[in-house]
Amino acid sequence: YSILKEYLKELRGSVTLTAVSDEESGGRLGAGWLVENMPETIGDCCINGEPSSPYTIRFGEKGILWITVTVRSKGGHGAYPHLSENPIKLAAKIITDLEKLNETPVNYPENLRRAIDEGRAEAERALGPGGADVMSRLSVNIGTITGGVKINVIPRECSFELDLRLPPGLSKEDVLPRIKEIIDRYPGASYTETRYDGPLWSPPDGEMAEIMRANSRLLGIDPKPIVSLGGSDLKFWRSLGVPSYYYGPMNRGMGTVDEYIEAEEYLHIVKVHLLSAYDYLTR
Repeated sequence: YSILKEYLKELRGSVTLTAVSDEESGGRLGAGWLVENMPETIGDCCINGEPSSPYTIRFGEKGILWITVTVRSKGGHGAYPHLSENPIKLAAKIITDLEKLNETPVNYPENLRRAIDEGRAEAERALGPGGADVMSRLSVNIGTITGGVKINVIPRECSFELDLRLPPGLSKEDVLPRIKEIIDRYPGASYTETRYDGPLWSPPDGEMAEIMRANSRLLGIDPKPIVSLGGSDLKFWRSLGVPSYYYGPMNRGMGTVDEYIEAEEYLHIVKVHLLSAYDYLTR
């Protein structure tokens, strides 16, 4: 950003740098607030340094659907299981049934399918073995589960949180009826939707994507366009129709201990962002 400022007279436009918090909890108080209240942050294109690995450019991301499931019963003493259903046991059965949601058919857009097929090997390298298949199907994760007060008591309540990631071609309207059908099998069970961000994407062969690929190739790596498994702040730009791509270092240890990136990858990413912003604004 500082280097681009030195070439300001050559640029046919402007560059806005945003640095925000709140991305991990949805981004509405960070990037979302900026997009709503500061029009200069919108622009004609957006690039982001979210972890992707130098081998992939993320042109889209899966949607996020969060559900809280609660199971209730009258409860009782642990020695009298015949007198009350156990909400923890019922929750375990519901979780097993919900795992089958990953078999939900997906009408994946054909142009996106071609792009991710091209980048299958790079997706496996960036996302880990099996990641390429997860890109094109619904994924299911149970993030939290709470229930019980004492070992010899049948609890009155158990709840858990369900994190679903929806690929392009799938929406919550496709998934919620399946969730309801599963929950309705179990008396005393109910659910609430706590968050939904639908899947969003930009053209995999869009102008900025091609510029970034070309500049990365100059530096020795040809990144392939793929869909991200997780969400990002780029949803706020994509929802406005702004072509948006992220290209960042490998996410080593993400979500666990000792997260880190490699300095060499970081410098590669900085160079690609710099060259691509310059090329886009001098074309």
